[in-house]
Amino acid sequence: MSVSAEVVGEQKMATVSLVRNTWSLSKVQALFALPFNDLLFKAHTVHRENFDPNAVQISTLLSIKTGACPEDCSYCPQSVRYDTGLEKQALMEIAAVVEQAKVAKANGASRFCMGAAWRSPKDRDLDKVTQMVEEVKALGMETCVTLGMLENSQAKRLKDAGLDYYNHNIDTSEEFYKKVITTRTYQDRLDTIDAVRSAGINVCSGGIVGMGEEISDRAKMLQTLANMERPPESVPINQLVQVEGTPLEGVELIDSIEFIKTIAVARILMPASQVRLSAGRSEMTDEMQAMCFFAGANSIFYGDQLLTTENPSQSADYKLFKRLGIHPATA
Repeated sequence: MSVSAEVVGEQKMATVSLVRNTWSLSKVQALFALPFNDLLFKAHTVHRENFDPNAVQISTLLSIKTGACPEDCSYCPQSVRYDTGLEKQALMEIAAVVEQAKVAKANGASRFCMGAAWRSPKDRDLDKVTQMVEEVKALGMETCVTLGMLENSQAKRLKDAGLDYYNHNIDTSEEFYKKVITTRTYQDRLDTIDAVRSAGINVCSGGIVGMGEEISDRAKMLQTLANMERPPESVPINQLVQVEGTPLEGVELIDSIEFIKTIAVARILMPASQVRLSAGRSEMTDEMQAMCFFAGANSIFYGDQLLTTENPSQSADYKLFKRLGIHPATA
């Protein structure tokens, strides 16, 4: 059987299986190696089989606790180890978070995501966060948080509060991960994802491209996600936003075609997942974003800021949606 035929067969298997896939690294790499038009055709076909191709889910992300994180993630301006000029902020008050959620809902967001710069939350921190989850969910929105590493008992508390999604990215391949982060292991991240899944919370997990990794690292990252016992329901693909003062400032920029191919491969490997076009959109042209939507991206973060980095304005997003004939997906 030819590589092309093998890829098509694997694609069909992935399309009908919503639980567990067994993608080999060679098959994933074969997808990346396809001619661009062939890859996009396959990805768009899978996308149409599983989603409305003109609907994009809109999430809003709010930093509820900013800076002073003890981790050394080389891409992150919130690390206490790097001088990025970021102003630290303590955990927000519940009422202020709820007001932000109301604004997000009024502007069309169906999911409200709350991020706190912790290595892992203390139980007393969760007292406040669980109230935030309960009150945002009472607005009729989906809820998501990203708080760092979790214990099983903490994941259960969040589930009991009504949390819909927990974000915990694996970032890259296990091999390249060691060059980016040393304060926690790859297995630590997988363990948190397991705790979230065991608690019955939907998983949001993806990665960052453009950190100086090889194509093989992108393939391994997506293979890890797709081959989980149950792939993440939401898969954010971030383009590195280079921040002055972080170790990854000045790294060679990823080619836009390679980024679009990563979106397409993610769509083929995880046909039932929402693939989010995440950080880095401020540096993308409208045409690049349009190609990402065609390749299978069907979720974005909406709002002028993502935690601490820039994001396209709401008016710019709606103008682009109108030009493309795209509408916000309902929750």
